[in-house]
Amino acid sequence: MAVLRALLVALALILAWPSPPAWAHPAAPAFTLRLLDGKTTLDSRAYLGKSVLVVRFQASWCKVCVREAPGFERAYRKYKPLGVEFVGIQVQDTETDARKFLKAHDATYPAGLDPALKIANRFGFKGTPYTVVISRKGETMARIQGPADEGRLARAIDPLLAPAKNPR
Repeated sequence: MAVLRALLVALALILAWPSPPAWAHPAAPAFTLRLLDGKTTLDSRAYLGKSVLVVRFQASWCKVCVREAPGFERAYRKYKPLGVEFVGIQVQDTETDARKFLKAHDATYPAGLDPALKIANRFGFKGTPYTVVISRKGETMARIQGPADEGRLARAIDPLLAPAKNPR
């Protein structure tokens, strides 16, 4: 009888335990990336509490990536002054091809290589392009598989820039 009572109490506690709200967003995986500048390593944890982070998995051989590259650079220049950080992660590319891609599109955002998809796979990568928007809290707010034009990026980023409402 005591065992049954203990099981019922345990079950009641489990059922009463607050679960995360249905609208909670999953935590983005932390990563470090050696940048193509050869001097810097980007650590995604450095942006927690400070910046929205847009991570773009792209490749020199990806036709959609090539087509969208100018728009991604424009978005970077637009949002950088607003506290949004961008990083391009060249997947399955050689360093030479990645540098050519970035130079051809006048890319000024930080970029690095992930030739074996070690970082990409942690984000649920299924092909290029793949864009992930991470909030200041480190939550994955948007996963955009495939085309992510400037309008689509704005719809993912703009709500994260709105000032916090003052609860009273």
